[in-house]
Amino acid sequence: MSGQDASGARIFLADDHPAVIEGLTLLLAQERHEVCGVAGSRDEALLLLPESRPDLALVDLGLCGESGLDLLPELLALGVPALVYTMHEDAATVQNALSRGAVGYVTKRETSAVLLEAVRKVRGGERYVSPRAAANLAAAGGFLLSQALSERERQILKLLASGETNSEIAQTLQVSLRTVETYFSRILAKLDLDGMKALRKYALHHFRPV
Repeated sequence: MSGQDASGARIFLADDHPAVIEGLTLLLAQERHEVCGVAGSRDEALLLLPESRPDLALVDLGLCGESGLDLLPELLALGVPALVYTMHEDAATVQNALSRGAVGYVTKRETSAVLLEAVRKVRGGERYVSPRAAANLAAAGGFLLSQALSERERQILKLLASGETNSEIAQTLQVSLRTVETYFSRILAKLDLDGMKALRKYALHHFRPV
């Protein structure tokens, strides 16, 4: 991260629509975020990223006839968190983006408040999948939805599926019981499940050890 004030971030925009770029610049400025660079193609982005020193990249999946998906592994290698911001809402594309390294996914039909919330979450080290994208993942099946979980959250579900209690999970991960309970609360919210009984059933179905 840069030495910038914690309430603001240096954000790189990978988008080839001038009107969208202008709108995003104004929107992000509301929370003291600074657009530190703009690129309309993968090659241009890779050329400008080192000198731009971004804390976060906002990536459209359509870049001058190219796929923004191809930029995601490059950003991952550079250590720049990538938040996808696109018109594509289908579950396969969302899953593909997350598997290629995106830490967040927001569709352009969401409100501006959702995008700003995504920036805050990603800046805080969390994964974020917007409501429309998450709903399509859910409709496509639980395994796809589980891709919205962080690596630690998936690890906890694997331990739950193996039969460990909350206390045993805390001991295995060397964290407090309260921390484990907080993770469960987050997982329940992300998966839109009602209580631990439903979560245990979900874990057994999707994360049971072979």
